[in-house]
Formats: sequence, C-alpha cells, structure tokens
Amino acid sequence: MTSDLRYHLAGTGIFLRAFLRRDRWLMLWYLLGIATLYWSQGYSVDGLYTSQAEFDRAAATMGDNPAFIAMAGPARALNTTGGQVAWQASAFGAILVGLMAMFVVGRHTRGEEEAGREELVRSGVVARTAPMTAALLAGVIASAVVGVGVSASLIGYGLPVAGGLALGVGVFGCGVAYAGVGLLAAQLTSTARATYGLTGAVIGVSYAVRAIGDVSGGFLSWLSPIGWYQGMHAYSGERWWPVLLLLALGAVAAVAAYAVFDRRDIGAGVWATRAGPGRAAPALLSGVGLAWRLQRSSVLWWSLGMFIGGVGYGSMGDDIETIMGDSEFSKDMFSLGGPSLLDSFYAVATLMLVLIAAGFTVSSALRPHSEEQAGRVESLLATGLSRTRWYLGHATVTVAGSLVVLLASGIGIGFGYALVTDDWSAVLRLTGATFAQLAGLFVLGALARLLGGVAPRWAYLAWVGVAFCYVVLMFGTLLKFPQWVIDLSPFTHLAAVPALPMSWQPFLLVLSVAVAMSLGGLVAFRRRDVH
Repeated sequence: MTSDLRYHLAGTGIFLRAFLRRDRWLMLWYLLGIATLYWSQGYSVDGLYTSQAEFDRAAATMGDNPAFIAMAGPARALNTTGGQVAWQASAFGAILVGLMAMFVVGRHTRGEEEAGREELVRSGVVARTAPMTAALLAGVIASAVVGVGVSASLIGYGLPVAGGLALGVGVFGCGVAYAGVGLLAAQLTSTARATYGLTGAVIGVSYAVRAIGDVSGGFLSWLSPIGWYQGMHAYSGERWWPVLLLLALGAVAAVAAYAVFDRRDIGAGVWATRAGPGRAAPALLSGVGLAWRLQRSSVLWWSLGMFIGGVGYGSMGDDIETIMGDSEFSKDMFSLGGPSLLDSFYAVATLMLVLIAAGFTVSSALRPHSEEQAGRVESLLATGLSRTRWYLGHATVTVAGSLVVLLASGIGIGFGYALVTDDWSAVLRLTGATFAQLAGLFVLGALARLLGGVAPRWAYLAWVGVAFCYVVLMFGTLLKFPQWVIDLSPFTHLAAVPALPMSWQPFLLVLSVAVAMSLGGLVAFRRRDVH
C-alpha cells in the first residue's frame, strides 16, 4: 500500500514547490484583494451608520429589497457590522476565490498540456498523475491562505471571532470546491480557454441559482456552493456543517477528474474539439478580424455580467439617503460637489462599474502578451501580417470591446433604476454618466500595452493600476492621501457625472495620454524581439 502510494505521488512534491513558486504573486494579490474586500466592508459600514437607529432603518430597507437580496444574499443581522460584512462580501468573495482556484488549477493542468510542456515533463521519473495532483494541492493551499487572510482581517478589525472564522473557513471551502470543478473541467475540455469558460460558467450558474433561491425563499439556494457558504450564517448564529458540503463537492469533482484522466489521451479532452471550416473566413486575414475572433466570447460574457451588475446598482433607486444614513462618513464618501446625495451616489456607482469593466479592458489589452508568451505571434508575423497591423488589431478590439462593455453596464444601471422609480429617462442619463469615465478606462488599457511593449516581463503589473485607482476612489480622501498621489489616477481629472456636468477639456486631455501611451507601446514593440 505504501509503495503504491509513493508510486502514484512520485514527483508531486517537486511539482507542488514549482507551482507555488510560480503562483506566489498571483496568490499574494488575491489574498490582499479578497481580504481587503471583507475588511473594507466593515470599515465603510462603521463609518456610514453612527447610531443603531440608522442601522435599523437601513437594514429594514435593504432586507425588503428583492434586488439587494438577489445581488448579495439573504438578509441576516443587517443591523450589525458583522451581518453587513457577511451580506455584502460573502457572495463576491466566493466568486473571487473560485476564480483564483480556477486559474491556479487550469494553468498547471490544461495550460501546460496545451503548451506541450507536460508531455515532456512526464517523460521523466514522475507519476502520471503527479502534475494534476500538485495543481489541485496548489489550488487548495492558495484557498487556505486566502481563508486565513479573510479571518485575520476581520478578527483584527475587531469583529467577533466566530463570525470571522466562519467567513474565512467558508472562503476556503469555496476555493476547494471550485478547484475540484476546475480539475474536472480540465479533463473534459481540450484548451485552457475552454477550461476557464466551463469552470466560470459553473461559478456563474452557482451565483444565479443562489440569487433565484434567495429571492423566492425556496430550496434552490441549497443547490449552489455559494448558497452553502452563506448558509454558514456568519455573525448570525454560526453553523459549521455547510462547509462539509463544499469540501465534499471538491472531493467528488476531483475523484471524477482522476477517473476521466485515465480514459483520455494527453493533450486531448473527453469532449472532442469541433472541427473548423475548411477555409478561414476572409475577416481572419486582418489583424482586427483575428483579434476579434480570439476575444469575442470575452466581450459577450463581460457585457452580460456588467449589465447584471449595473441592474444591481440601479435597483437601489432613489432611496439612497435612507440606505446611506446621515453620517459624516457618507457625506465625505459621496461629496463630489454635486447638489444631491443621490446624484453623487450614482456618480460613484458608475465609476465603480467602470473600474470593474477595467478588468475586461486590461485583460483584453494583455491578450497580445499572452499570445506572444504562447509562441503564436512569431508564426503570424512570418506571414504578410505586419507587427503594426497585429498590434493595432488587438488595440482596436480592446477599445471597441470596452465601449460595448461600458454600454451594457450603463444600460443596466439605468434599467435597474427605471424599474424601481419608473423614470425611464434615467437609462440615457446614467449610460452617459458611465461613458464620461471612458478616457480613464482607456488609460488603464494603454498602460497594459505600454508595459507589454517596453517590458513584457512586467506587463501584468497593469493590474496594479486598476487596484491603485480603486484604492484612490474608496480611501484617497478619507485617508488623506497626498494630492499628487490622488492625481495619479486618471479618473480624478474626469467629471463625476451626473453629480457634476460633463467637462470635455480634461476628458480629451486624459484621452490624449491614453493615445500617447498606446503609441509608445507600439514603437517599443516594433523595436524589440518577439519572444
């Protein structure tokens, strides 16, 4: 028995150490991001409500709003800081840790097979299942690190220990569950993109099923891993057994993945890849057509997600003063110089949507870097496709895709607002407010292109730009950042519509910075070697 176990685990430790080293920065950023998500909710809630009466009024408003429940989860103990933290952060924390586990597992399984490296590695003295075992363990360890970070941030903030532990343990359980799902998806599909798409679809369905179940008050919430997590009742009478469901899902999916792995060829998935057409479409002969073919599914899914997110923000309607309370914190948070708290709130809300949409913009702008790292660009450039046309093709798709994603989010927030208030003119007004921040979004995409052209190794630091803009928006004024630090965010210079009227001069200035950075990236890319 011991010898059989050693045989099946041969080389796993070596792979695990290599994977953890390779993913150390990814784990660090997810740890900081998810832990900050939970901690910042406690900080903002304590600042918003300075009396229990305010807490009670806001809790009653939120708990009676089906849109809020669909977006965040069942309303429990919303008149306490801990209850608000669990309600506002748990669903999104589960999604984020699920995405992290998906990327870790998919990167080291299907990604390595697709690149042709795993077959070379397996020619050594290693067990056939060693790479996938190490990938699964890396996903579990990363989830554990994030779970500890969440618990530590909440306990360190001063919230009750039991609730903090419940949220951290639940985050860990969600990571394990989706790591197992990702491992199974890697056996069913034949490309890393399909693996991420299938696992992401499972996460999305989990969120949707939970939302429907929570609004209807039925059993559907118990068909969702996110529903299991929220069923732990953090800060409202903790229950620990739902985490066993999360761990069981991860274990069952992992066992299924190993069973499927033994029945497929290396490099292939159980689901056969659909044969393409005999001749390529004429559009693929251009840089724009090729880039669109690679990124069209991302545009579609991001647009759908941003529309739903916009509806969630808009469904808060015009009852903002009750929700926000009368504290100085809320006045500082939304004091954008506008005549009303309502307009200021939606100015901040649209900017939040823009920063979320920056996830598409930056990932799209980094797609050329990913193609280059995969070794596919050099072959393309050996044909009649020039570097400039290839680069501008991807830049064009990023810009056009960002416009579509922003349009979806603007329509979503306006549609959600109109559903609650019956003010259908808000659709156009709030969509326009979202586009007022477009130039700042283009700067973040241009930063990714500039880094990809000048220093490809550091291209992924473009994500730091998104995080920096978020921190400046949420905490820049409250924590009294130096003005020069606040001014580094391109969104600082743009008019906060609808709280303030549109100002075209700073918009065009920020847009010109984005163009200059993109051209700088193009010049640098043309002058360096392709990797």
